[in-house]
Amino acid sequence: MKKNTLYLFVLLLITGLNTSCNYLDIVPDETATEKDAFANPRATLRYLYSCYGYLPQSNKVQSCMDFTGDETISPFAEKYVKFAEGSYDSSNTIISYWNTLFQGIRQCYLLKANIASVPGINQEDIDLYTAEADFLIAYFHLLLVKCYGPSILVKELPPLDTPAANMLSRRPYDECINWIADLLDDAASRLPATRNSSDYGRATSIIAKSLKARMLLYAASPLFNGNPDYTDFKNPDGEQLMPAKYSEEKYKRAADAAWDAIQAAEQAGHELYEATASSAYPEPADITERSLRMTFIDKENFKEIIYPETRKAGVYSIQRKSIPFFPRGSWNGIAPTMVMIDRFYTSNGLPIDEDPAFNPENKLDIVTIPAGTTYAEPGKRTLYMNMNREPRFYAWIAFENGYYECRTNDKRYAYHKFWNAERSDGNKWVTGFLATENCGVRADDGKVITSARSQNYSKTGYLNKKGVHPGIEASVNSVEPTIEYPWPVIRLAELYLNYAEACVGYGKEGYPEKGMLYLDKVRKRAGIKPVLEAWAHAKHPLTSYEGQCGPDGRVMNIVRQERMIELYQENHNFWDIRRWKMGDTYFNVKACGLNILAKNLEDFAKIVEIQDKRTFDAPRQYLMPIPASEVSRNPNMVQNPGY
Repeated sequence: MKKNTLYLFVLLLITGLNTSCNYLDIVPDETATEKDAFANPRATLRYLYSCYGYLPQSNKVQSCMDFTGDETISPFAEKYVKFAEGSYDSSNTIISYWNTLFQGIRQCYLLKANIASVPGINQEDIDLYTAEADFLIAYFHLLLVKCYGPSILVKELPPLDTPAANMLSRRPYDECINWIADLLDDAASRLPATRNSSDYGRATSIIAKSLKARMLLYAASPLFNGNPDYTDFKNPDGEQLMPAKYSEEKYKRAADAAWDAIQAAEQAGHELYEATASSAYPEPADITERSLRMTFIDKENFKEIIYPETRKAGVYSIQRKSIPFFPRGSWNGIAPTMVMIDRFYTSNGLPIDEDPAFNPENKLDIVTIPAGTTYAEPGKRTLYMNMNREPRFYAWIAFENGYYECRTNDKRYAYHKFWNAERSDGNKWVTGFLATENCGVRADDGKVITSARSQNYSKTGYLNKKGVHPGIEASVNSVEPTIEYPWPVIRLAELYLNYAEACVGYGKEGYPEKGMLYLDKVRKRAGIKPVLEAWAHAKHPLTSYEGQCGPDGRVMNIVRQERMIELYQENHNFWDIRRWKMGDTYFNVKACGLNILAKNLEDFAKIVEIQDKRTFDAPRQYLMPIPASEVSRNPNMVQNPGY
């Protein structure tokens, strides 16, 4: 793809659009404005863009529940931080997609009802826009099922004056999955496989296939596949809403769908990203770390991205919230938790408690960084746990006396010469997380202040680097990121991991071996050995997949850890831990980090519990609450259990 593709942000930015709301402020409702909305082909295209605008914006951190898993913690007083506390219920949802998704469904049906009467529109556009509307109807329903479980299925444009007694009830979960899968198949048969640069971000057949594969994997997972917690989850007429019996065939169906999506994606030119050296952005210099850091942010090559989120996140982006502190746009706050730090593999591609060459009991020991080390400052001191880790750790995590690859146009605050942090001609910076170091809680503009900052600091002694372009500048002039890129809703590596998980879940007929080949492709790009080669040297060796698979098998644990590492900070952790029914283990505990108030490394090297509220009420909070107002006005609607 050419460089200019990145800057198009097609869905909602071309032809002067900004968001669906902007357009719908002009065209406020269907009854008064159908004539204007469908007056000509250009107006109809704008209306189609507005339909996309009802999708949750997955790169806008502050209002996206996806970022409230156990991977990171931040000091910001925003909705997603409040949501992570677990205080939401049906009367105070904090973040909810329920109404917006149904509004999007209605807008799509309105387009379908009116498009044939648009003056001057050609049949090709009618067919394409209708296919996109059907794709979006399926996707809106998919998101409803992901959030709320069994959903209302809106199969036609509902009248606004529907009597309460005739309002639709929720349909059984498996019925929802089958209906959405069929609609995605139908839409895929009518959509193009790829888009040119002027249409980048609009629906394709490969996106439809990929979403279907992800949905079927969710449906095969423990939360939705024979979960005894939902035995009494029924409609008012007694109809069972969740499947009562486990079915291994659901994993097979998910695997086959993922395989279909992979074949289509690869045939269309999607491939795992591999970096090349660049004079424009020389850091990270290590080619493996560079490939990992730039996977979906290289403006010259984003072939790995299957479904891009093309709306700008702006000041609310992961970039601005992550980079070292500079007032007005560099907020030093998205901090990986200790559980996430422990989750990354060692340099041998093994969990820290399975690698004989790595002693997790010594992880807080203070060590001197050896000469020749490229991922941290030689001669300085850090913690044992920060050394000899896999390349993804160094590509995505900033730690004590490691590096942060970014820039500034004004060398002040964390970038001030007072800290002696500048390296590589201002392309990377040494990061110090003691209270009195440049990324510490008491660091200021070339000085140490007496009291700690109340915001804009790392709560754990680490900072996130994933999703942060190494060319982004900390700037006093703008809070907007100086470099933007399409955010990956789906990328090829996820498809590979979906396929592996589904194959291992099915656990027979050669599926595990086929699936793990694709997981090993992800590991190869990450600079670590294939699973069986690495695990042959583990404390508890694994030399074959035979008898080790299935949803509760040992290999499934390996697949899950691989997924939690590779897809770190990409909107998955929040949902994956839920569908695996692990919320009580990971979400019902306080996050931990290092002692960020310390002024010396010996005191810093202590695990401390962060006092931010973190609760999870299982099994109630595995599903999101439907807004109480929606349940009260529809006598045929049942609330999710426990709300």
